[in-house]
Amino acid sequence: MTPETIAAEFDVPGRVVALLPIDTGNVNDTYRVIKRTSYSEGQFVLQRINQAVFPRPDLVMANMKAITDFCHRRLEEEADKADRIWQLPRVIPTLGGEDYFVDEKGEHWRALSMIASATSHETVIDVEHAYETGYVLGHFQKIISEFPPDRLADTLPGFHITPGYLKYYDEVLDTVEAKKRLGASLEARRMEAFVEERRGFASVLEDARGRGELKLRSIHGDPKITNIMVDDITGKGTAMIDLDTVKPGLIQYDFGDCVRSACNPAGEEAKDLRKVFFDVEAFAALVKGYLEQAGSFLTDWDRRYLYDSIRLITFELGLRFFTDYLAGDVYFKTNYNGHNLNRARVQMKLCESIERREPKMREVLEGAPIRN
Repeated sequence: MTPETIAAEFDVPGRVVALLPIDTGNVNDTYRVIKRTSYSEGQFVLQRINQAVFPRPDLVMANMKAITDFCHRRLEEEADKADRIWQLPRVIPTLGGEDYFVDEKGEHWRALSMIASATSHETVIDVEHAYETGYVLGHFQKIISEFPPDRLADTLPGFHITPGYLKYYDEVLDTVEAKKRLGASLEARRMEAFVEERRGFASVLEDARGRGELKLRSIHGDPKITNIMVDDITGKGTAMIDLDTVKPGLIQYDFGDCVRSACNPAGEEAKDLRKVFFDVEAFAALVKGYLEQAGSFLTDWDRRYLYDSIRLITFELGLRFFTDYLAGDVYFKTNYNGHNLNRARVQMKLCESIERREPKMREVLEGAPIRN
């Protein structure tokens, strides 16, 4: 079956007239589908779930359906008091009433509603955009904080458990492929040294969880800037998308990942490292928006580890990119030789920038003014 014939299996009126690839993700194959009747047009997102990453797509879809149904009810309850129309993707059923379609090869496909008149961005446009980014994340976390995490399957065991990534990195280092790539690249050896210098920091959040200072909640799992939609007309944040990583976890990983992606003006794919730095002005705006929504459910311990979460998640992603490069590019999609090494270089440079700005960042998080 082709993506066009699979698109026709979902319960959206009309015939498929266009199927356009969306290339923003690193994991799933994603398309924008346009269907038309003689009197209307409908659009939706079609995705093939990457089973190399998500070995249990049925559980991914069960999590997504549970969270979206729960959130849609909450959004309706608060709609009259909200200052905007909050949106969230809806799982579109198949013609047979299922939440996903399985093709003849055993591949799992899902259809999701499009977010109306809204756009996501690769980087933050200005401080207003940064504020809205934090506001959307805080609002989403506030809603799903009411959803019991034990009702969600852990579809990605080990995801955002930094010590686990470090353990896998050590295993990869001993392989022939890794030794070959390290021997051929000065930059790879520099990345190796960077990791070694920060090895002891990798367990900071998991140690806090072990002491009972942090607890598992329902989390998004991948709230980077590209997964936050902004209304094209009002400029206000309107939706959080890409919900296949919803699972039990620490909200600090969500906060850190959002900040990491939003406060690097150069973006994840930058090739000129001179353009990579942590933007404290954008950070201050993002934190303001975030705390306006999330302040009601964050504990004192939650707040205490917010800086650590930003530094850690940046280090973690750099470590994951670097590990994948050493392993032969087996996880993340790549577009050129050395792509994952370059991605790792960007995150490590950003991590260094975060470390240098720690005093100012802590002032922002504690509510103190930033001193020039």
